[in-house]
Amino acid sequence: MNVDVLSLDVMDRSRFPQGVHFVRRGDELDGAADTVVVDLARPDALDAVRRLRAEGSLARIVAFGSHVERDLLAEARAAGCDEVLARSEFFGDLAGALGGPDPPR
Repeated sequence: MNVDVLSLDVMDRSRFPQGVHFVRRGDELDGAADTVVVDLARPDALDAVRRLRAEGSLARIVAFGSHVERDLLAEARAAGCDEVLARSEFFGDLAGALGGPDPPR
């Protein structure tokens, strides 16, 4: 599993399995990963998604954000995310959101 994650939240980052690659800025995502995960709390998340799609990235893009930010979740879908989940849904089934079983920690 080749996963790039755009998230700075230390508590969120600690929940991901070993082996995922974290980036600090959206412009560090190059679309080479099989799955790209973006935290919609990051101000540059949607710009990164739009750029990846414009560049023709075939990566599966999963976004997560606050369930009360309905407009932002809808904007993420419109930007080209393959899956958009509320934060609780995303972390409730992290393995499924990443596309498979969690590797060992």
